[in-house]
Amino acid sequence: MRKTLLTLLVALLVASCVSTTSQPDFVVITVIGSNDVHGELIARDDRGGMTTFSGYVSAVRDARSGDGALLLVDAGDMWQGTLESNLNEGEAILQAFNAMGYAATTIGNHDFDFGPAGPRFIPEDEGDDPQGALRDRASQADFPFLAANLIDTSTGEIVDWDNVQASTLVSRAGVQIGIIGVLTSGTLATTIAANTRGIEIRPLAAAIEEQAMNLRSAGAKLIIVVAHAGSRCTEFDDPFDTSSCYMQGEIMRVAQALPEGLVDHMVGGHVNGGIAHDVNGIAITNAYKSTRAFSRVDFIVDRATGKVVERRIFPPQPIEPDIVYEGRPVVPMPAVVAIAEQAHAVAEERLAERLGVFLEGPVLHRDRPESPLGNLMMDAILEMNDADISIHNVWGGIRGELPEGELTFGSVFRMFPFDNRIAIVELSGAELRSVMAGQAHSENRPAGFSGMRVFVSCNSDKMHLRMVRPDGSEITDSEILKVVTNDFLLLGGDEIFTPVIPTGGFDIPYGTPMVRDMLVNWFKERGGRIHAADFFDPDNRRWNRPDPMPPECRLSAD
Repeated sequence: MRKTLLTLLVALLVASCVSTTSQPDFVVITVIGSNDVHGELIARDDRGGMTTFSGYVSAVRDARSGDGALLLVDAGDMWQGTLESNLNEGEAILQAFNAMGYAATTIGNHDFDFGPAGPRFIPEDEGDDPQGALRDRASQADFPFLAANLIDTSTGEIVDWDNVQASTLVSRAGVQIGIIGVLTSGTLATTIAANTRGIEIRPLAAAIEEQAMNLRSAGAKLIIVVAHAGSRCTEFDDPFDTSSCYMQGEIMRVAQALPEGLVDHMVGGHVNGGIAHDVNGIAITNAYKSTRAFSRVDFIVDRATGKVVERRIFPPQPIEPDIVYEGRPVVPMPAVVAIAEQAHAVAEERLAERLGVFLEGPVLHRDRPESPLGNLMMDAILEMNDADISIHNVWGGIRGELPEGELTFGSVFRMFPFDNRIAIVELSGAELRSVMAGQAHSENRPAGFSGMRVFVSCNSDKMHLRMVRPDGSEITDSEILKVVTNDFLLLGGDEIFTPVIPTGGFDIPYGTPMVRDMLVNWFKERGGRIHAADFFDPDNRRWNRPDPMPPECRLSAD
């Protein structure tokens, strides 16, 4: 009944807006949010790309031209992920955002990934600016980058970068709207540490509250937060029913910590789940990732008082080509199409390069704690290096699966788009045991590995962990092993090596091959036909641990 009345009220209000030739009493502010675009410019598979998405934006903007306005915002992780974007360090995505008329974006953890402007992916000399590429993109934007909790450690204040600020105040259809941006508290652990040198992340809720109060004082009638922080829900029929939502997700906890009525809407990201729900009176949305969908909330605002009299929270809206939306055909913006086509033309020849391998079936990455694709990657990295063990953040590092058929560079790039470099360190057996004990408790993102099998057992609160080589011999605490991994992890990424990072950190190599290039070379050298089953044996799993893993089970000293 509540949903029926809500729909009826919205319909009546909107009808009143468009049924008179005089200035309407109410205006409709449609807030559309994107998040975790990850460089997707063109449509492919289940991803609409910025090209198709631009058609939805045009349709809604045209629909609102008579009764209100569109506000277009983004919640970060804009450009890392496709060759069309990575080859130009995200400039093509920034151009598309400019053409589409974004009002603001926040900064995501992966927006730091390109490091210094130019060919270096991390700073190598004193003159290299760790955030150079990101700062270049911000300076080229026609809209502000918002980061209310991104702090310069040398000043203790919000970073002083061109076109980067804590919040902004904009006007749409006569309504003053405040927009605030914040980054996830996990930013420094989920991007390359060398590229976040000199910055820190402050608590999200406190930063939002301070900025929202300032914006309200300045006349804002709507407060929108673009937050590179998220959670996930699975049911979207009733925005007031959060039973399908993970309420301990960061954006949910932040929303519950804010004073009631201070913030109207939060557009989330980072976690890549779907959200379209009311939490503490705040409309929270999150539309998966990679241009699969967009988020939408409509606010009905009394023109005379500026008060929000009603709102509608839409489920995540799929981005699909050749359909009608808001009564208008979805036609991509020509300017965005031109930007995408130019970027794709540069990348196309490289993407289509065949690697001399035929996959008998898709190589998937779905089952935890290990998958055929994760194991394949770990075996390839180990085989290509003089090392005993390979370890990698396969959950988070792998971003796509390998399709059946002739393997191309494009498929490998989509699988692993990051520019991480190979790094080899020496660890004692005891140190390696400590690393794996920590990963045994990683429910969602356990490290992938090759060169051993791991057996975990628990006796009350005591963990016993055995590491066994393929020949059946056990790795002892006293022996020294060469472990091949990547620079992101050695710098503290995903906290995999946190238990063994020495004071002053590991020595990070420069000029070593990129992980992706090594994978490509492995495929080329291997050639022939590949079966996914060759990389996953259910009777000889690499990870062998209790399910569920008792939280009190910790590594025993003996």
